[in-house]
Amino acid sequence: MRRLAEGAAVEDHGYRPAPAGLRANMIFSADGAAGFAGRAGPLSCPADHTLLLALRAYADVVLVGAGTARAENYGPVRLRAEHLAQRRELGLGEQPPAIAVVSRSGRLPESMFGSVPPILVTSARGRQPRPSGVEKSCEVMVCGDEQVDVAEAVRRLRAQGSHRILCEGGPTLLNELVEADLVDELCVTLAPRLAGSQPLGAGRPARLTSPPGLRLAHILAGTDDYVYLKYVRP
Repeated sequence: MRRLAEGAAVEDHGYRPAPAGLRANMIFSADGAAGFAGRAGPLSCPADHTLLLALRAYADVVLVGAGTARAENYGPVRLRAEHLAQRRELGLGEQPPAIAVVSRSGRLPESMFGSVPPILVTSARGRQPRPSGVEKSCEVMVCGDEQVDVAEAVRRLRAQGSHRILCEGGPTLLNELVEADLVDELCVTLAPRLAGSQPLGAGRPARLTSPPGLRLAHILAGTDDYVYLKYVRP
């Protein structure tokens, strides 16, 4: 385990470039909660937030569930100047990545609409009736009939050239991606907080016959007692 020096940037230690595949980024309390009072924000810290921005800068697209987008008041991705510069160095272009929102209802939070149009990932059922004007405001990606097929969504995003996908949760979407064997890398921030029981999402138990293994790529300890882990597929 490496302990970060005072003022050292977490994102400068083994996170760039992003893998060609699906990277998930999550935060958990020390007792295993993925949020507090319905949000991940209360568990976070400035270094974790800066890491989130950096991981976005290294991605082609950000994938998130609609529930998380609403709870965390998501909007279009906005990056700091240094992260935009890193994005250019990596050959990912001048614009921040778009956000693809998985919505079973076919509705997006109003906060999502801005300079970079979002991508609505929904099912055929979720698209009907069509939300008023949504096709004019964002790209609509229909994946699945009754439920959103996340494997199809990932395949479609890759077909469009988004080979580096960053998933920011929430737990329900992460569960579906794990079940579909789509997670190539998992970045975990462990917060020095006790959150108690904090049910989030509406997911069901994963249909896995055994828990897939990961390899620990690094452990970083911040001066504020936050711990940053990166796991990769063997």
